[in-house]
Amino acid sequence: MDDPTAPPEDASVCASPLRRRLWLALGYAAVGLGIAGTVLPLLPTTPFLLLAAGAFAKSSPALRDRLYRDPRFGPLLRDWQSEGAIPRKAKLAALIGMGVSWAIVALTASRPLVPILAGTCMAAVAVYIVTRPSPSRPEPPDAAPDAVAAESGNVSALRNEA
Repeated sequence: MDDPTAPPEDASVCASPLRRRLWLALGYAAVGLGIAGTVLPLLPTTPFLLLAAGAFAKSSPALRDRLYRDPRFGPLLRDWQSEGAIPRKAKLAALIGMGVSWAIVALTASRPLVPILAGTCMAAVAVYIVTRPSPSRPEPPDAAPDAVAAESGNVSALRNEA
């Protein structure tokens, strides 16, 4: 059976111990940058995690599997790997982050060329992001307490809500 959370099996592990260590170091560095990108507006998350997945595929398939099964990052990686898709929430977050970043650059730049160049680059990236498809699987709606209680069969929680 196909496991939807299973990562792709498209790369082989390096035989050289030195190369494996270098790929492993690159993977860890990319994960670190990806995590930093979750809070820093100019630093992207998904490209670094894709790089980490590729590096881990060559150094440690167990770490690659762990990354693809991560509850926060795994769905993004699987959507991109299978469909080249970006979820709507991720698109919105990226566009807002770029807008805020451009506003900061525009307000703090000493030369007018800087915001123009930054805005041009950000606009190109924004067009690329917006033109990517959304995942074909439906995004899970934000779980309401009634829905969670009903799905788990917890009738007493439903009674307490009423």
